[in-house]
Amino acid sequence: MSNPTWFEIEAPDGRTSLKLIGAWRLQRLAEIEAALLGLVLPPVAQVDGNTLAEIDSASALVLLRALHRAQGPAGSLNWVGFSAVNARIIERVQVHLYTAPSAPATRRETLLAHLGRQASLLAGLLVGHLNFLGATMAAIGELLRSPGRLRQRELTVQIEQAGLAAIPVVALVTMLIGVVIAYLLGLQAEKYGANIFVVDGVGIGATREFAPIIVAVIVAGRSGAAFTAQLGSMRLTEETDAIRTLGLSPMQVLVLPRVLALMISLPLLVFVGDVMSMVGAMAIAGPMLDIAPPAFLARLREALDARHVFVGLVKAPVFALVIAVIGARMGMTVGRDTRALGAATTSTVVQSIVAVILLDAVFAVFLQALDL
Repeated sequence: MSNPTWFEIEAPDGRTSLKLIGAWRLQRLAEIEAALLGLVLPPVAQVDGNTLAEIDSASALVLLRALHRAQGPAGSLNWVGFSAVNARIIERVQVHLYTAPSAPATRRETLLAHLGRQASLLAGLLVGHLNFLGATMAAIGELLRSPGRLRQRELTVQIEQAGLAAIPVVALVTMLIGVVIAYLLGLQAEKYGANIFVVDGVGIGATREFAPIIVAVIVAGRSGAAFTAQLGSMRLTEETDAIRTLGLSPMQVLVLPRVLALMISLPLLVFVGDVMSMVGAMAIAGPMLDIAPPAFLARLREALDARHVFVGLVKAPVFALVIAVIGARMGMTVGRDTRALGAATTSTVVQSIVAVILLDAVFAVFLQALDL
């Protein structure tokens, strides 16, 4: 019994027959599989089960795979001498082994269905952002009632990262934008001898529109993406779950300091952008338009009304709130895998930039109605 014979190959009438012997059970499956290795059968053969005591599904699977290897895909078998129980087991294993599941019929999505699905996804995204905005405002309300709950150290760190560390890139980009605006306006103004009015266009356009939008876009790509990456990583490592376990609110600990820091930092960065835009325009106005710096500054004081600067600074906290909410919400709801984190970070930048441009258009229409 230690080394049983599991099968014999006979050819009594010139036809090869594989005669199965004994009880083919799971307990001896390794021995059965080893015995079947190297089995070779002609294309046409029969399997004799007269001396087969019993067989289970695992042994039947091993047998069928060995027969397939021994004969190849074009072989054919004749099953003889099997009891009803053994024949039924082999038949069921054959059905599951060789019958591939039918692929579900795929229907090509129509344009209308695609638009509807995308609209549904967009609506769900907007509802999620609005809910998170509401939760953020509620957290700010709780903070106003209990100012001691504010995490000042975290707020200071976030102001440094989102505000102070962004000054160099904001200054460089806005200065170059000022140069470009002055250059383009100067090309047209020179034709009519209206060089001095370039100062008006640069001053009003930069402080009211260009500086807030450019700074908001920079912050969206820098701080918004950073918020998503930081909070998403904390979600992956289950740090947010640990905060909840300690009885703390992730909204108060993680989200609120970032939102407040960005709302404080962005107006300051917009002011830096206003100044650097004027510096860039003044630098190109001298050699190109023969406007000396004193004349540039004198005309700027006359043309640039304080309300234009005020309008640009008022936009900044609104832009900051939207960017921070989108970045924090995408990080707090990201899937628990690195691929989802990367996709959420990219989506944050795109959503924030689109939201900033839409809000600026709303501001333009609203302020025009107020004659500001």
